[in-house]
Amino acid sequence: MKQFTHSFLVGRNRVATAALCLLLSLFLAPTLAHAQADTLYAKRNVLPGNYDFWLYTPEGYEHLDSLPVVYFLHGASLCGHDLNRVRRYGPLQAVQMGRKIPAIIIAPQNPGGAWKPDKLLEILDWTLQNYRADSTRVYVLGMSLGGYGTMDFCGTYPDRIAAGMALCGGTTLKDWQGLGQLPFWILHGTADRAVGIQQSKRVVNELLAQHHDERLRYDWMPGASHGALARIFYLPKTYEWLFAHRLTDAYRPVERDIPITTRDFPMAYKNLTRRHNTLVVK
Repeated sequence: MKQFTHSFLVGRNRVATAALCLLLSLFLAPTLAHAQADTLYAKRNVLPGNYDFWLYTPEGYEHLDSLPVVYFLHGASLCGHDLNRVRRYGPLQAVQMGRKIPAIIIAPQNPGGAWKPDKLLEILDWTLQNYRADSTRVYVLGMSLGGYGTMDFCGTYPDRIAAGMALCGGTTLKDWQGLGQLPFWILHGTADRAVGIQQSKRVVNELLAQHHDERLRYDWMPGASHGALARIFYLPKTYEWLFAHRLTDAYRPVERDIPITTRDFPMAYKNLTRRHNTLVVK
């Protein structure tokens, strides 16, 4: 009888333990999943007087030593004080749609006016201090007003940025020599009516005239409108090109063997499936 009672109690305890483990796994599963998921953090009022910004970390970030940084600057249509507007196009929407970008993404919101390079640098420094980010692999890309911001930021701090890509933009800088000190790619559509292609051409022509074009790439997209170039944010080639550069590269050569043309535009959204249910927004 004692043996039976002992066996019964042991069996009941095992059942209870198994039930408890099941309950704990059900309770903790969402937390563990979120810890491993692609995560988008809304950073509001983190730096007094600076831009609010989104910060994205990819799945598995917790187990990595460091990641490159992709810094995205939006155009004038996304300016304002509603941070969710910044997710309407660009790298953040690309990851929402399923594009794998193995990087920390910084996407600030400009309330209006020109982008300020000193404010952008402050956000970058904060990110490098608070996240496992590789300071030798920082990349900046932007479009329209963000194209201007990309040239201004990269031209002001070429020693902090591994490579830059400016789409249908220009620059407000008076001294453009800094743009010749880092790998930099300027792209503009010939049919752009919002920001004329001459804004990019004058930068290229000046860099050529001053012989600061060793690290410069530029492409004029035949027949492409202003909005057409937004597709570049969704192309794997874009990030392949960016990630080909490091600040520690000897002489910092520009990668010239990865082409992006209008023929790539139809491929921008290929094989993408929306991942809103797997992207955790905080």
